[in-house]
Amino acid sequence: MKPGDIILEKVLIEPILSEKTNLMREEAKYVFKVDPAATKIQIKEAVRKLFNVHPISCNVMVIGGKPKRQRSRPGYTSTWKKAIICLPKNEKIPLFEGV
Repeated sequence: MKPGDIILEKVLIEPILSEKTNLMREEAKYVFKVDPAATKIQIKEAVRKLFNVHPISCNVMVIGGKPKRQRSRPGYTSTWKKAIICLPKNEKIPLFEGV
């Protein structure tokens, strides 16, 4: 294992559950918060191995931190990376079923 390699189990941090992502699930698109250093290929491979499905595509975007205040001190929330995984219509990720 090289120093820059990422462990596939640590690529996917958590699924993102919202009204918008629930509508996307009907189109076989699943949304995850992912490691900021992960690439599209690593994300697809992690989904393939962890959920035993065959991803068609992976769209990745970086969500910038939002300005926030705590009392009088200004600051920002953390920047994070989001991935949208597209699966074939006949495949589903069981983690999301019943949510």
